[in-house]
Amino acid sequence: MENELKLNNTVVKSDSLLKEKLWVVIPVVLLLGLAVTLIYNHHTEFSWDGFVQGLDENLLAFFLIGVFAQLVDGALGMGYGATSTSFLLAYGVSPVLSSTAVHVSEMFTTGASALSHHRFGNINKKLVRHLLIPGVLGSITGAYLLSDVIDGDIIKPFIAVYMIILAIVIIRKALRKSLVKKKTKKLGVLAVFGGFMDSVGGGGWGPIVTSTLLGRGRNPKYTIGSVNAAEFAISFASGITFMLFGGIHGWQIIFGLILGGVISAPIAAYLVNRIKRKPMMIAVGVLIIVLSLKTLSKLL
Repeated sequence: MENELKLNNTVVKSDSLLKEKLWVVIPVVLLLGLAVTLIYNHHTEFSWDGFVQGLDENLLAFFLIGVFAQLVDGALGMGYGATSTSFLLAYGVSPVLSSTAVHVSEMFTTGASALSHHRFGNINKKLVRHLLIPGVLGSITGAYLLSDVIDGDIIKPFIAVYMIILAIVIIRKALRKSLVKKKTKKLGVLAVFGGFMDSVGGGGWGPIVTSTLLGRGRNPKYTIGSVNAAEFAISFASGITFMLFGGIHGWQIIFGLILGGVISAPIAAYLVNRIKRKPMMIAVGVLIIVLSLKTLSKLL
């Protein structure tokens, strides 16, 4: 009887260890597969002269945008898409190119972020599972519409206004007092809406999903880590959709965002419980509003 109990405990421990490893193995395998696929399919587009010419002030700007956006997103659980898209639009990049570049780069940066949050024990796996599939479905729908149906130039002012609304949501959440935890209903609906708006607007998963969950009084550490972990699947789904229907353009933007985001992802995960959230959220919200107003001023 005692041997049977020991055997059962060993089996349970082995299953738990395997499931734990999958949280690391799956993102790593997907990212390696993506990197190999991109290199294989697009290696003819690159040359040494083109690489050298791409090492300019624009690449540095995109790199710094990637660093800052990932620091914001990894530490606050929101803001990568809104921050990077606002900067790119203000820099003169088109909506479709901005959203494509942001989501292709997010396939790598959110993977690094998910692994970092897992390393620091910031993930609630049950919450991730509730958000995953609905979020992916919403993101695929939004990415398809932006790539193959919606005219990016027409919706550019609407995206800028949407970014201002997201910024107001961020600031509003920062100014609210601590709330008593309440049960969050319709997580699937929330995830679908967050994934859809994230693809169409170039950002919104964090401000919509994270802010809603935090507004219901959920633990910030596990909410931020879990939403970031789920965002890897959402970004991967929308990024693949953009590749299939719109192709990949703007490699300099993508490379700069990926490099900056991957470098800063572990730092952001470490900072989750070590920074004052309210001042930073307010500062990020104000910055997004300023950038979006600048984009609107160019269109009027």
